[in-house]
Amino acid sequence: MIKLTKIIPLFMAGIFLSGCASWFPQSEENLPRYTEPRYDTEEPIQLKVSQINVISEFAPSFTRPHVEHLFPVSIEKTAKLWAQDRLKAADFSSSKIAEVIIKDASVTESLEQSGNQIFNSDRVRYRATLVMTIKITDPENMSQASTNVDAWRELTIPADTDIAEKEQYWNGMVKKLFDEFNTKMTTNIYEYLNMYVINKPISPTYY
Repeated sequence: MIKLTKIIPLFMAGIFLSGCASWFPQSEENLPRYTEPRYDTEEPIQLKVSQINVISEFAPSFTRPHVEHLFPVSIEKTAKLWAQDRLKAADFSSSKIAEVIIKDASVTESLEQSGNQIFNSDRVRYRATLVMTIKITDPENMSQASTNVDAWRELTIPADTDIAEKEQYWNGMVKKLFDEFNTKMTTNIYEYLNMYVINKPISPTYY
């Protein structure tokens, strides 16, 4: 089980109305709806633990330069869903417990001014960071094992980009961040927590 803790003529009027439509931003009803990326199409990694606890130590500040609260998808929520999709407790008779600890799930922004370059507009750089630790504790043997991934991704776009385009960029940024994280953390689990994994990948043997 996973426990989550944390047309004038008609023609002319048509041109006018079409032009007006471009002057106003899209309403919220017309904006695309984004959802957090999922990894439930992959086989879960079965751990020799009786319970998996997901703990978030990340506390958003809701003040700039931190802007993760403006994103259409949450890095913190995606991290929790990743644990739900990719990890499975598979030994309920065991006293061992796994902890998935979200240490950072932030996004910061910084302005890159164009200076005196007339034809260049200011740009904004976003940096998304995900730091997560998976720790397995065996109270019977008084032992612990853990692995950590510190993943980040940067995006730079013109400062005058409209909100619809921003959200599209931001959504893609988070998806790429987690694709990279998923690959790295999966590798780490098989390498550093191998003794706690039931369904280990089979390496081909050549003769």
